[in-house]
Amino acid sequence: MADEHRLRDAVAAGVLADDGTHRALLGSIVEVARAIFHARAASVLLLDEATDELVFEAVVGEGEDTLVGRRFPSGTGIAGWVLGTRQPLVLTDVATDPRFSADTAQSTGFVPKGIMAVPLLHGEEALGVLEVLDRPADARFRIEEVDLLGLFGIQAAAALALLRRARTAAAALAGQDGDLATLARIAGRLAALGDDRAVADFLAALDGLLARAVRE
Repeated sequence: MADEHRLRDAVAAGVLADDGTHRALLGSIVEVARAIFHARAASVLLLDEATDELVFEAVVGEGEDTLVGRRFPSGTGIAGWVLGTRQPLVLTDVATDPRFSADTAQSTGFVPKGIMAVPLLHGEEALGVLEVLDRPADARFRIEEVDLLGLFGIQAAAALALLRRARTAAAALAGQDGDLATLARIAGRLAALGDDRAVADFLAALDGLLARAVRE
């Protein structure tokens, strides 16, 4: 039954956009966050549960050409602390804080002075971290602004949840025959037409096929 549910979820996820679309959404979120706070950089990091690492999924500003895909242990530095505690953090001078990992920052090619970070929460699950780094010299991070960044965090968490679901679907379908993958693509095309009833009917009709696929 677990395999059957996994297959059904995978096909249902075929109605979602692909990996690139979700990455573009995350990119838009960090771009707007960076602009609002006049920061040098902003980034979204996703927790990879399989490896227990944080992965740069979207970066704008400093490091945008090199950091996407970079990984480090999930408990590392400011991002690791925010992820682990599920608490936001504002630092105007990271060099004075023991939670800051200078080695990790140096390995990215950009060592910030100030940082504001919020956890990306989806239900009870911590998916990752949203960071805004270095504002102009005449501006300072204020704790009151965490609420504003938190609004961006809500959007980023939703995008990360979709990204993870799409990747799970891709992995599940990769182990199945071509017919099942084709059905998922059909579901996606129906969704693109905006006919939710057609999608629901189509997915419901797959129940018997999925059950047979699992038994075989």
